[in-house]
Amino acid sequence: MTTTSEPVPVAVPDPAITARQAAIERTGWGNPVYLWQPRNAAFWLYLYLVGYGVWRLFGQINYSVRLYAPALAASTIIFALYGVLFWWFTTRIDRYSRQPLKLVVAAFAWGGLAAPWGIALSGNSAFVDLLQKWFGQDFGFGPALSAPIFEELGKGAAVLLLLFIAPRVVRTAYDGFILGAFAGLGFEVFEDIFYALNAAPAEFGSNQIHASLHTVGLRLLSGFSSHILYSAVVGAGVVYLVGTVAQRRRAGLGVGLILTSMLLHGLWDSAGGYSNGVIASVVIILSLSASFAVVIAVFRLTVRPERAAMRDVMLPEAEAGVITSEELDALAGGWKQRRAYRKAAHGKADRRARHHRLEAAHDLADQLAASAGADSAGVRHARSEVARLRAA
Repeated sequence: MTTTSEPVPVAVPDPAITARQAAIERTGWGNPVYLWQPRNAAFWLYLYLVGYGVWRLFGQINYSVRLYAPALAASTIIFALYGVLFWWFTTRIDRYSRQPLKLVVAAFAWGGLAAPWGIALSGNSAFVDLLQKWFGQDFGFGPALSAPIFEELGKGAAVLLLLFIAPRVVRTAYDGFILGAFAGLGFEVFEDIFYALNAAPAEFGSNQIHASLHTVGLRLLSGFSSHILYSAVVGAGVVYLVGTVAQRRRAGLGVGLILTSMLLHGLWDSAGGYSNGVIASVVIILSLSASFAVVIAVFRLTVRPERAAMRDVMLPEAEAGVITSEELDALAGGWKQRRAYRKAAHGKADRRARHHRLEAAHDLADQLAASAGADSAGVRHARSEVARLRAA
């Protein structure tokens, strides 16, 4: 007697779920960050150079701060507000697999302490002295040749070290772009406060607040177009140069971006070397135009994989009806898609509701990444929030 057995059904994986898990794994989205790594040489190098930068900075300002405390306090408050503004802006453009706060703070601290005082100060001074020996004391382009090398490499070192400290999180060129921008922000804030303090002794310190605020104003006008932009480009270049599990190594592109940032930095600093004001103004305009064009191009290049990852993570939610296709497009798109989503609102109340639903959907994406796509308690709560806001 012959018996036949029923075939055992084989579960066929949902392509959308598979794509979600692959995107989370590839980008490292949601992975935890542990900065304390006593067995990691990169951790100790980071700690040593940040500590050395603190020591050098204290040595630079120890005497001046006693005499010009009012100027230091005023400039510190102003640049702290300036830093908060750019911190907010940089955080806003990090809309996809957002960088953990620990890494952002680590990049900022490196950019403000290690890069300027532990690396650039010594390198710039030695190189400028060497150039003046070669070309004479009146050579005015020393800073334009030295600063791009030592300052951009110093800030880029933040991304390189964090690549080795947090390799499960820092994986894409966009990660390097964002962390590089925060390193540039740290450099900008600390350097500008130092410049304002150095301006205080003008007129024998009789009007230190006025002298410092004049420098503060000049630095504020130029700050938005300098270190933050340059180091964002360098940060992306470092990731392309080194390569990760999520970003194949593209050494030529990486070196090209780093050198482009140095060139833009040098072009900006070279304006101070021209005695002719017209030429200096033309150089400044060219530098500004080129810097913004380059950083926008690099942003668009590096953000594409991030947008694709967001779409892969949230597509199953759209198929299940948790979010709408419009919301998926706004989450995974750029400013045009978000503007279209907002413009479809009917009145201010609906616009606010759409904003809240989009934020809730992003929280859901973060929870899905943190759980590696599993249906965790955090994911279920985030889904319920999306549903609650839709029903409100």
